[in-house]
Amino acid sequence: MTNEDLAKLKIDKTKTVYKGRRGMKKPLLWVVIAVIIIVGFFLYSTVINPTMEVSVATVSLVYPSQTFTLLNASGYVVAQRKAAVSSKATGRLEWLGVEEGSKVKQGEVIARLEDRDVVATREQIAANLESAKFAMAQSRAELDDAKQNFQRSKDLLAKGFIAQTDYDTADLRYKRAQAGVSGAESAINSAQAGLRAAEVAVEYTRIRAPFDAVVLTKDADVGDIVTPFGAAVNSKAAVVTIADMSSLQVQADVSESNLAKVKAGQPCEIQLDALPDQRFRGAVHMIVPTADRSKASVMVKVKFLDKNPRILPEMSAKVAFLEHPVAQAEEQPKLAVSPTAVMERDGKQYVFVVASSQVKETLVRIGEKLGDMLVVLDGIKAGDKVVMNPPKKLKNGSKITVKEG
Repeated sequence: MTNEDLAKLKIDKTKTVYKGRRGMKKPLLWVVIAVIIIVGFFLYSTVINPTMEVSVATVSLVYPSQTFTLLNASGYVVAQRKAAVSSKATGRLEWLGVEEGSKVKQGEVIARLEDRDVVATREQIAANLESAKFAMAQSRAELDDAKQNFQRSKDLLAKGFIAQTDYDTADLRYKRAQAGVSGAESAINSAQAGLRAAEVAVEYTRIRAPFDAVVLTKDADVGDIVTPFGAAVNSKAAVVTIADMSSLQVQADVSESNLAKVKAGQPCEIQLDALPDQRFRGAVHMIVPTADRSKASVMVKVKFLDKNPRILPEMSAKVAFLEHPVAQAEEQPKLAVSPTAVMERDGKQYVFVVASSQVKETLVRIGEKLGDMLVVLDGIKAGDKVVMNPPKKLKNGSKITVKEG
């Protein structure tokens, strides 16, 4: 290769540098855009619309009785008349006519044990009684005959027509007939007593309801051996357990230190955990005159003033002991909110309702004061969460975080 050829081999540096700078412009542009977005988001979230930490509360239904409640206590619904029904006799259960939930009347036969042996005994004693009655009739006939014969002998002896021995024979026969009648009467009385005992034994096989009630549990089935004490293997002591639903009361434990706030006849309001949306009128029936020293409490029995078939034994209950009875206008709950959640601007009242991680400014219509709460007539509903003591910078659409505790 000549020097002339080497001279022709040159690199155009201008074009190379130009192309390189042009190729770097696009990545640099994306970096600048990303930085602007990040800075803008940071400014928006920290300066324009910062996240605020607030306290919230749930809007709830409040019963007016809560404003004049002296004391609250918890307990259980208990039937004051309850019985495990069984038989005084031992035998195999032959028939059962009830199940859980069945209503029974006092004296109604609800079950029956096998009774063939006691029925046969009763029939035998009844037959013996009939036989004793026939013997009685025969004894009375003999007594009548002996009496007439004795009277004739007495008259004939007075006239000297018969000997003394004939009179003595008639007298002896008369006395024997009298004794026979007395014996027949005793036999009848004995047979009647035996018949009553046999009828009682038959009645023991008929298991009857001792009072009007509802069957709570079925403790035995047809074929089970029922015995009063349940001592035998696989035997049952009770057939059913029943309770008088009209005797249901709440037995609540009241602390000894609060017992002075409770008195007999005091109006109460009862809430059942199973029926949280209902309140039942009640009154203190009795303060049991003994204390439980392990719990430092005294049992108070509260009766229901209104009967409801949905109230069942062993339900958990809460009792509010009131200053005065609940008026008709105070029976229904009212929507209420804390006054610290209500803000006022331009003559209008509003609250901040929490929606996800933001708040929504909501107009409300406030009614009367209910204790330390305000009644809400319109604008929000039960279950809504509202901001308590809203910060001055809080506005519609602000992002929030909820304070813990």
